[in-house]
Amino acid sequence: MLRRPKIPILPHQYASVLKSCISQKSIEPGKQIHARLCLNGVVLSNVNLATQLVNLYTVCKFLRHAHHLFDRIPSPNIFLWNILIRGYAWNGPHEAAISLYRQLLDRQLVPDKFTFPFALKACSALSEIGVGREIHERVRKTGWETDVFVGAALIDTYAKCGCVSESRQVFDKIADKDVVLWNSMLAAYSQNGHPEECLKLCSEMASRGYLKPTEATLVTAISASADSSAVIQGRELHGYSWRIGFKFNDKVNTGLIDMYAKSGNVEAARVLFEGLSEKRLVSWNAMITGYAMHGHAHEALHLFDKMSERIQPDEITFVGVLSACNHGGLIDEGRKHFDSMINNYGIKPNIQHYTCMVDLLGHSNRLDEAYSLVTKMNVAPDCGVWGALLNSCKIHKNVEMGEFAFERLIEMGRECSGSYVIMSNIYAQAGKWEGVAKVRKLMRETKSIKKSVGCSWVEVRGKVHAFMCGRNSNTSHPMWDEISAELNELARLIAGAGYVANVSPVFYDVESDEKAEMVRWHSERVAVAFGLISTPAGSKLLITKNLRICEDCHVAVKILSRVKEREIVVRDVNRYHRFVGGVCSCGDFW
Repeated sequence: MLRRPKIPILPHQYASVLKSCISQKSIEPGKQIHARLCLNGVVLSNVNLATQLVNLYTVCKFLRHAHHLFDRIPSPNIFLWNILIRGYAWNGPHEAAISLYRQLLDRQLVPDKFTFPFALKACSALSEIGVGREIHERVRKTGWETDVFVGAALIDTYAKCGCVSESRQVFDKIADKDVVLWNSMLAAYSQNGHPEECLKLCSEMASRGYLKPTEATLVTAISASADSSAVIQGRELHGYSWRIGFKFNDKVNTGLIDMYAKSGNVEAARVLFEGLSEKRLVSWNAMITGYAMHGHAHEALHLFDKMSERIQPDEITFVGVLSACNHGGLIDEGRKHFDSMINNYGIKPNIQHYTCMVDLLGHSNRLDEAYSLVTKMNVAPDCGVWGALLNSCKIHKNVEMGEFAFERLIEMGRECSGSYVIMSNIYAQAGKWEGVAKVRKLMRETKSIKKSVGCSWVEVRGKVHAFMCGRNSNTSHPMWDEISAELNELARLIAGAGYVANVSPVFYDVESDEKAEMVRWHSERVAVAFGLISTPAGSKLLITKNLRICEDCHVAVKILSRVKEREIVVRDVNRYHRFVGGVCSCGDFW
C-alpha cells in the first residue's frame, strides 16, 4: 500500500493558526505549535513566528513563557519589546515592564508611540511619579508629546499619582484632541475629587459639536455630578444621554442610578434600576448602597435578598448591606450578614466592613463588643475604625474608652485630626473643662491640626450658594438681610412648635443662652433658610454639608419640615437625612 507523502506545513500557515490562537486566547494549541516549531528548528530563525508566540503567551498571561522565549530571540525589534512590556503592564509584575523599558533604552533602541503608553501604564499602577516624569522627558525628546495615545497615557499617569495640574498641561498641549483624550482628562478630574472641573470640561467638550460623547464620557460626567450633588447638571446629562442614543445603555443608566441616589432622589434611582435590561453586579450594588445612604435599611436588605437569588454578591455589596444595617440600627441583621459574608460567601472582611460593624455596635451601646471586634480584626485598624469607636464614646459619654481610642488615633498622625475635636467634645459633655483645655492646647501645639469649619451649600436655579458656620461668616452674601430675617422667623416658628435648643454641640465654657445663639448660626441652618426663601413653596431642598449634622440642627430641621411643609434632604459627610413631616429617614439613629 502506497503512503501519501507528508506535505510540509509552511511558515505562513503556522502564522495563520497562531493568529487564530491569539484572537481566541487558546494556549494549548499554541503550545503544540511551539513544540513542533522547536523540533523543526525554525522557531528562532523566523522572527514573525517567534513574535506571534510571544504575543500568544502574553495575551494568555503566560508571562514566564513569553519572557523565556523573548530572551532567546537574537536582536528583538521594537515591536517585540512592546509586546512583552505590554504583557507586564497589563498583568504585572509592573516593575518588570519598567525594567524592560530601561533595558530597551540601554540597547540604543528608540521607543515608539506604543512603547510609551505601555510603560506609563506600569507607572500608573505603581504610582511611580518619578519614573513617569522620566518617561515624559523622553517623550518630549522623541517628539511624541502631541500624540493622542501617548498624551492620554501621560494624563492617566499624572492623575493616578494625584498630579491633576500636570495632566491638564499635557491635555492643553495637544491641538487635535480625540474623544479618548477628552475622556482621560474628564476621568483625571473626576477621580481626584474635582467634580466641578470635570463637569465644566464636559460642557466645553459638548460645545465643540464635532466630538460625539462615548459611554465613558457620560459615565464619568454623571459620576462627577453625583459626587458634587449637582442635581441640575445630573438631570441635564440624563436627558442629553437619552437624546443621543444612550437611553437603553445599562452602564450609563447605572451611573444615573448612583447620581439620583446621591442627589437625594432614591425613588428615581429605583425606577431606572427596574428599567435595566440586564442587572449587573455593579447595578445591584449601586441601588443597595443608595438605599443604605438614605437610611432605607429594610429596602436595602430586601433588595439584597432578591439579588442573592440571581447573582453572587461581592465585598462592595456587603459594604452596602452592612452600611444599611448600621444606618438603620439593625444590630442582629448586621451580625448575621457579617457572619454570612465570611462563612457563606468566603469574603474576608476589609477595613470598610469592620468600620461599619464597629460603628453599628458602638452606636447601639455595645462598646465592649465593638472594642473586642477591633482587637480581632485581620487587618490593622485605621482612623476610620478608631474614629467610629471614639464617636460612639461621645454618643454614650464613655470618657475612659474614648481616651483609649483617642490615644490610638494620636499615634496614627495628623490625618486623624478630627479625633481632637471629638475628644474635646467628650470632655465637654462630661463637664471636664480641664480635659477640653488640654486637648485644645495639644491642637495648638501641633500645627498641622486644624478644626474643619462647618460649611453647607445649596443649589438654586443652577447656582451653588455656600454658607459657613457663624453669625458673621456670611454677611457678604447679597441676600444676607433676607436670610437673617428668615432665620429669626424660623426660630420663632420652631419655638412655637416645641423646639428647645440642644446646646451639647457647643463646647465652650459659656452660658446656655449664648450657646443657643451659637447653634442657631450653624451652616446647615443658614443654607436651609436661604433655600426656603429662594425656592417655590412645596419644592424639595437638598443641602450638602462637609461635616456631620449636629444634634440640634437635626431636631430643628425635623420641625421645619413639618411647619413649612417641605421635604428637606441633608447630605452630610456620613449619610443622607430626609426630613418629611417632622420625621427623619435616619430614625434619629446616626
